[in-house]
Amino acid sequence: MPRIAEARLPAEPTSPEQKDRYQRILRAASKLGAEHGLERMQMNDVAKEAGVAIATLYRYFPSKTDLFVGVLHSQIQRLSGTPVVSEHTGTRAGAVADVLIAAGRRMLERPQLATAMLQANNAAQLQVGREYTEANAAFHRLLLDALGVDEAGDEDFRMVRIAEQTWYGVLVSVLNGVITIDQADADIRLAARLLLGPRYDDGVTS
Repeated sequence: MPRIAEARLPAEPTSPEQKDRYQRILRAASKLGAEHGLERMQMNDVAKEAGVAIATLYRYFPSKTDLFVGVLHSQIQRLSGTPVVSEHTGTRAGAVADVLIAAGRRMLERPQLATAMLQANNAAQLQVGREYTEANAAFHRLLLDALGVDEAGDEDFRMVRIAEQTWYGVLVSVLNGVITIDQADADIRLAARLLLGPRYDDGVTS
């Protein structure tokens, strides 16, 4: 019988040893998620691959949803520290498109893992757990930085949320074989230009 996750907050790693175990778990989940996807991957296998006790795994990640949102968060953190190099420069909307395209292409290198992360992120919206909140906040901050917005208002947050939701939809279309990666890149650039260009590049603020 599948384990039912306890309704509790995940533990936060603090010591160097705990942080090392935490990262090993994320690496193991990335590897196995890329091979098996969300549904077929087993938490026991993640614990074995990471070399940790199953109780340790559940202490940090009470469910597979928490685990794969954690993987998504770790990818966003790595992207935050990586400069995005592109020929499409000169506009704020273009800068956001660069970030979204870079993030999307990195995710799509491992389609089953990408699907698992997107499924987990969707499920986490209903739970509003810590990992989901932190992952979304980090991604929104990444997009706001690309826009050059230091003090974001409600409208700015709405704009990046809509951009994020559009990006998710484009990724799902690629994963479902509806469009190609090149078409996805073009769609993201068009969406960013239409959505963000009038406000951040053309000076329209209302």
